[in-house]
Formats: sequence, C-alpha cells, structure tokens
Amino acid sequence: MRDIKELSLDELGKKLLSLGSNKYYAKEIFGWIYKKGALAFDRMSNLPAVLRRSLSEEFYILGLKPVGLEKSKDGVEKFLFELKDKNLVESVSIPASSRITGCISSQAGCKYACNFCASGLKGFKRNLSKGEILDEVLYLKNNCKAGSLTHIVFMGTGEPLDNYDNVIGAIRAINSRDALNIGARRITISTCGIIPGIERLAKEDLQVELSVSLHAADDKTRDMLMPVNKRYPLEKLMACLGQYIEKTNRQITFEYILIKGVNSGAASSQKLALLLKKIKLAKINLIPANPVAELNIAPPSRSDIISFKESLLKAGLNVTLRRERGQDISAACGQLRLKYEKI
Repeated sequence: MRDIKELSLDELGKKLLSLGSNKYYAKEIFGWIYKKGALAFDRMSNLPAVLRRSLSEEFYILGLKPVGLEKSKDGVEKFLFELKDKNLVESVSIPASSRITGCISSQAGCKYACNFCASGLKGFKRNLSKGEILDEVLYLKNNCKAGSLTHIVFMGTGEPLDNYDNVIGAIRAINSRDALNIGARRITISTCGIIPGIERLAKEDLQVELSVSLHAADDKTRDMLMPVNKRYPLEKLMACLGQYIEKTNRQITFEYILIKGVNSGAASSQKLALLLKKIKLAKINLIPANPVAELNIAPPSRSDIISFKESLLKAGLNVTLRRERGQDISAACGQLRLKYEKI
C-alpha cells in the first residue's frame, strides 16, 4: 500500500481517473485529510462508497505510531514516533499566546554530528519521505488543544537541505490552499549551512524563512562545533548567503547556541558582530545551550548571556534571545529518542 500523502493534488486526480472515478474528488480527499484531520477513508462520508473502498485497498493515510510523549509545565509537548521500519523521530508542539508552532524532523538521525546536538549521537539512519514529514505535521495538528498549527519550523532531527526534494514537497503541501494552507512566511527551514541546498532554495518560488545554524564566527571554533564547516567554511557560506539575500530579498536568521567556555565570551561576540555586519538582512537568535550529559555541554551564566546580547546590540545588530521552553523535559533535539533507545 502507498502513502496517499506522497501524491500531489494533480497526481491524485489522475489516480482517481485510473480507478474509474471523478478526478474532482481529489480536492474533497485533500480537504478530509489536511483540513478535517481524517485518518481513515471510511470517514469521508461525501465520497461514493465504492471509491472509499478502492482508496482503502490502495492507500493508507498515517504511517507513524506515537511511542513516547513528554509534556512540559509551559505547554510544550515532545512526541516520539516510530516509523514503519522501526526508526524513531521526534516532533514538538510549542504553544504561545497567538500561535502554535510545530517543530518537525526531516531525517531519522543526522549525519552532520554537531558537537552540541543529541540528534547525531546514534548516527544517521535515513531520509524521511514527503509523506512521513506530513505525518508529523498532521499528528501535531490533530492534537493541538488550543486550535490549529499556525507555524512550522524544520528544526527537529536531521538536516532539511540534505533531504531537499522531500522537504520542499512537504512544504508545498503545508502551504497549499487545498491542503494545510499555512503561509510560506510562517514556515522556516533551518540548515547547518549546506551551500548547494541554499542555492537551490533561492531559485524556488517559495517565500519561506531561512535560518542558518552558525554557532561560531571563526572557522577554528566552528570546525570543532560543526564538522560541516570543513566542507562549507564561513567565507564560502557567507558569500552564498549574500547571494541568497540579493536574489530573494529575504532576511536570514542566524541561530547561535551559547555554550559555556566555548563561544560565549567577549571575543566571540566581537567576531560575530564583525562577521554579520557584512550581511545586510540578518537577525541573530541567541539560544542558551540545553544541557546534554552525553556531550558535556552547558549554558553560560545568565549575566554572561545578557552581556553577549548587549555587545551585539551596541554593534547595531538585530538580536533576539530565545525564550527557554520545555526545560523540564528532554528539550534538546534527539534527547527523547536517545532516552527511548537506552531503555
């Protein structure tokens, strides 16, 4: 059986014709799945019974199984899902006063092995399919208590631009008026700096937000934190991002995890200010590190965090400090999966 979410609206219409049905039922099926949250074809009451039977024989709707859940006191919920091949992925629902953000994984495991992230500790398993990515989104949407998902961030396990086609395919469904209808500017792709993927994204007709995991402003420190920097060093990455801005006129958010004793001192803030002053549309998002025992990392003191932020503001940069959420659960990417696999 096939995952029906792998099909675009046009592809589903053609499939319906091959089943001897009307292609215009494709919009109805999309509406049932993406808008009404139907997870079984027999719930689609306005479709002919014969078509519902044919769809049930050919396709399935949801292919993942929830196997773990942690709930934070501040409303954050972290889900662990098992895929059909027993691989595990995480997704997070993050409620706020005016939005609910879904943090989505794009791969099972991660091959880039950043030294502050738990996602790569068990190695890379495989890419998620378009349908599996949409599984995560639909599950979070169907389990939102305060309304529908309003924002999507590809900041979970894996590197989205390393699974480019499936991520972009999922985004087009997330953005489509016939499917989830979430605005492109409410969708963020976070990358560790995969230059070929950034170059491809610049050519897409999608006004999604781009976030770059930077975490250091010199090659020596970034090489140590993020081995991908040896392949795509800062000079080449910054040149690519400058071209991205010229082509799209879109602001780039630079994520910077503050790690005690590594990249959070005065010298690091000065290097960061010098580096990003060259980027005309840049925002810096400072993130205190989530403690991960296996990686022996910890955040700096609160006073050091504020000092780092203030030095960037004085340099004239656009800076935010991420509000810490889900601190009473396995907050860092990959931690819930890691905990489950140890059991």
